[in-house]
Amino acid sequence: MSTVVGGRKTRREPSKAPYYVVLVLLALFAIGPFVVLAFNSLKTNAEIGRNPLGPPLSPVFENFQAAWSQGGFATTMVNSAILTAGTVTGVCVIAGMAAYAMARLDLPGTDAVLLYLFVASALPFQLFLVPLFFLWSGLNLTNTLFGLIIIYWAIFSPFATLLLRSYLVALPRGFEDAARVDGATELQILLRVILPLSWPGFLTIALVSGLGAWNEYFFALTFIQDDSLKPVTTSFDAFQSNFSRDWGLTSAAGIIIILPVVALFLALQRRFISGLTSGGLKG
Repeated sequence: MSTVVGGRKTRREPSKAPYYVVLVLLALFAIGPFVVLAFNSLKTNAEIGRNPLGPPLSPVFENFQAAWSQGGFATTMVNSAILTAGTVTGVCVIAGMAAYAMARLDLPGTDAVLLYLFVASALPFQLFLVPLFFLWSGLNLTNTLFGLIIIYWAIFSPFATLLLRSYLVALPRGFEDAARVDGATELQILLRVILPLSWPGFLTIALVSGLGAWNEYFFALTFIQDDSLKPVTTSFDAFQSNFSRDWGLTSAAGIIIILPVVALFLALQRRFISGLTSGGLKG
């Protein structure tokens, strides 16, 4: 739509109201389940049955203390932190070296490796549960955090490699060529040139793999039987009886599990965004 101002025709910008409406609806869709979870964490089972979606009429803050104690979070939180840190470290090393080799070294067979990684990322890893369990039993890796970390490396490294490779392909080669002229080795180029330029990509795969390791339940339940080694996701089993579940404590446990992840993401979000617009790619 246009109007005439001073003899010149000017174009009126369309209203942005529909965009804000869509954004508000998407925000409500994303935040709504978390709000309901927070409401239910402050209710008794009887009140959840009567009022499953509304705010609590008589908040029961003792649910958090009971959930922490009954779920053994003092132990499972530490175990999950170890699993997450080990997974993130291993995935960043494996994916970083593999992505650099495929994006920069022009090795033969790169296309075949990429196809293999695509297939590996698409296949459900539960297909390999039985042979993997027998293999891990023979290697004495069951019921150990390190054995579970190795499984997480295999689960998250293919997708992390593909994601990081796509980031490295977009980097200019001028910095590497200058480093090679100065006599730098490929490992030195990776650590001193590529890593500072691509750390937002590494941060992305660290967040994705870390969140996956923190939330993983199936392999943790299968390969860890010792209560002192179980991760945080298995704490939900403590609120289940033979014929019922305490949904108030379960909701409180969900809040306890979510809060560290949300806090970590909010702490790293600004650095992640600033890293995308800084460094050698600027200008």
